Amino acid sequence: MNTKKGFTVLELILCIVFVGIFVVLFFLQKVNVDAMDRDEKRKVAINAMYYALEEGYYAEHKNYPETIESEDVLPWIDPQLFTDPYGVALWQEDSDYSYEGTNCENGECKSYSLRATMEKEDTYVKNSRH
Repeated sequence: MNTKKGFTVLELILCIVFVGIFVVLFFLQKVNVDAMDRDEKRKVAINAMYYALEEGYYAEHKNYPETIESEDVLPWIDPQLFTDPYGVALWQEDSDYSYEGTNCENGECKSYSLRATMEKEDTYVKNSRH
């Protein structure tokens, strides 16, 4: 009787191929999940800014700011929310967030538009309520 213990070269190659396929699929899915997580963080930040503008700033001033150039404009929210997932603040160039005051006169605006550039979805937009 001639019995050998162990795996054949073909069995080893097949196992390596299957493991390789699963590793590639895992990392592709991880990239998608990470992008969706960053998109969700962008939505949370835009919603927080929106409610701070509506319930805080508008309630106090009866108008909206022409620009948001620092976190001092909306002291009602966590300052970290002004920074996108890549560390760029709303008032800096190349931020995923943008604020545009509209119908402005003397630095006071009647409306605005808040936007977040998303990775897996269309641009997320919140417009003024009043």
